Amino acid sequence: MIDRYSRPAMKKVWSEERKYDLWLKVELAVCEAWAIEGAVPKDAVKKLRKARYTMEGIERAFAETRHDMNSFLRSVAESVGTESRFMHLGLTSYDVQDNAMSLQLMEASDLLLEGVSALGAVVREQAVRHKRTLMMGRTHGVHAEPTTWGMKLLVWVEELKRHEVRLRQAREMVAVGKVSGAVGSHATVPPSVEDGACKRLGLAVVVASTQTLQRDRHAQFVQALALLAASLEKFATEIRGLQKTEVREVEEPFGEGQTGSSAMPHKRNPELCERVCGLARLVRGFSVTALENVALWHERDISHSSAERIILPDSCLALDYMMDIFTLVMRDLKVFPERMRKNLDLTRGLVFSQRVLTALIETGMTRQEAYKLVQRNAMRAWDSGAAFRELLEKDAEVKAALKKKDLDALFDYGYYARYVDEVFSRAGL
Repeated sequence: MIDRYSRPAMKKVWSEERKYDLWLKVELAVCEAWAIEGAVPKDAVKKLRKARYTMEGIERAFAETRHDMNSFLRSVAESVGTESRFMHLGLTSYDVQDNAMSLQLMEASDLLLEGVSALGAVVREQAVRHKRTLMMGRTHGVHAEPTTWGMKLLVWVEELKRHEVRLRQAREMVAVGKVSGAVGSHATVPPSVEDGACKRLGLAVVVASTQTLQRDRHAQFVQALALLAASLEKFATEIRGLQKTEVREVEEPFGEGQTGSSAMPHKRNPELCERVCGLARLVRGFSVTALENVALWHERDISHSSAERIILPDSCLALDYMMDIFTLVMRDLKVFPERMRKNLDLTRGLVFSQRVLTALIETGMTRQEAYKLVQRNAMRAWDSGAAFRELLEKDAEVKAALKKKDLDALFDYGYYARYVDEVFSRAGL
């Protein structure tokens, strides 16, 4: 299902054709490395470079062998004849499959990095545009103090930067290869062939291996994807919360002719953001499976293989899709500053309680005395719906400490945006 919606480039990386293309690329790189050792004639290498496979040939062979690597090699052999005896020389299946998978993960990483960069640029543009768009900041879902929409988005910008670093680290961790034989001892293929083949493939050679590359590398890769998915869920959840009818400060794009409900024509639901949240759960689950794939019996078992055929492509496909649709959401997001301002006034001044508290302390009151005084009036405002400032102006203790001009200065929304430029400058914006 994910594959249905994914971008063509990522689908191509995880296609069967791309997998077999890379298997062939690895086999040829090993043949060329063997040729340097004198084990494969140079004329044979020239012919082997013309080797091809067919999906029909692989499927026909698999019906008999029930083994994907042997089926692949049989199809390739049909295209080159006797020289095919030099292919897979001294190798085990995972000398080919693991290296090919490393190349797939590198290609997928590059596409994901492009996606993070594109999303970061869109969020950054929105952050700058709304740097001073005042809105209510909420803690525990309750009005706290004013902030700006741009400040909230700047947090996302910085978070995406960290994900870019993690993705690059994860790419480096999987950009490795091994050509060391059935148990990693190099008994049938010397380290020099491993070095030569991996160099041709653009892979760093691992110091030591078993029949496989160690799966802590792949677990780190999927963990990096799960972390990014978690942040996308966080961002999408914020949009969903702010799109509630009672709040309605932002709204994800809703196209002409789009419908939100089969029963209620008025509905405009945050379904794109909900989709992001749902897929984040999937990728998180894959991260657990990737961790469980680290432990294999002895030099190799096959318990990880079936799971990897799902979690590696699907985590990449899902995350690529999530970033694509959330980039669309952020690019075309509707922002309602007037509604934000209306919500700022919803509690009739209660958001200034900390400013009043601080001002009273500065007059010489203890913190405990000032806190009780401010909270007393704040609770009255909550319960009665009266304006917080009006209650303060009628309170004898407050009047004795603060004049009207003092309250005028305290009840100023602009105060909460006074360091916005400085914070943005830290981000180079």
